[in-house]
Amino acid sequence: MIVDEVNGFCTVGNGPLAPAAPNAQVDQMIAETVWLARRFEAAGWPILAFLDTHTPGKAEPPYPPHCEIGTGQENLVAELEWLGLAQDATLIRKDCINGFIGAIEPDGRNRLLDWIAANGLKSVLVVGICTDICVMDFVLTLLSARNHGMAGDLEDIVVYEPGCATYDLPLAVARDLGLPETAAHPQQQAHHVGLYLMASRGAVLAGELAL
Repeated sequence: MIVDEVNGFCTVGNGPLAPAAPNAQVDQMIAETVWLARRFEAAGWPILAFLDTHTPGKAEPPYPPHCEIGTGQENLVAELEWLGLAQDATLIRKDCINGFIGAIEPDGRNRLLDWIAANGLKSVLVVGICTDICVMDFVLTLLSARNHGMAGDLEDIVVYEPGCATYDLPLAVARDLGLPETAAHPQQQAHHVGLYLMASRGAVLAGELAL
């Protein structure tokens, strides 16, 4: 499962929530995700990618407009564009932080839960951005769904740390921008807070993988 590795969050200068300059953590996340996705494709294993996608003018507080339809920010980064044609890949566009909620259809059906059931999954592997926002909210909700018997035979939700990233907004920069101090978001600390909270709720954290 790939969470929001779209231009609006990952490609330098591509929107208000994209990196302002090259970022090592984001670059590592993309490289690790491409490696994993290629391995999954070669093995014929299912891949699901969430793409943050918003209707222009429809706000998502507290964030500024981002990943709006037609801007290109809502599309997968160049390194992952091939997933759109991959036989075993499913792409879900979501208009909210939480992919579980974003997968709910107007008739109440949940595309994510349907995908898990259709593939008979007992384990899922999660990567993406932001570790402490979209990734964390999604993982915590999926853990709760699993605990309440809503996710079929799903047992393990594994979060691959090198394949996750978040954004960097140091306190000094937030002050210089005239933002409240609560807007500060130090990348490494926020990344590990997200990891800690997911692990504390029952996610399995992985620092390396053997496939």
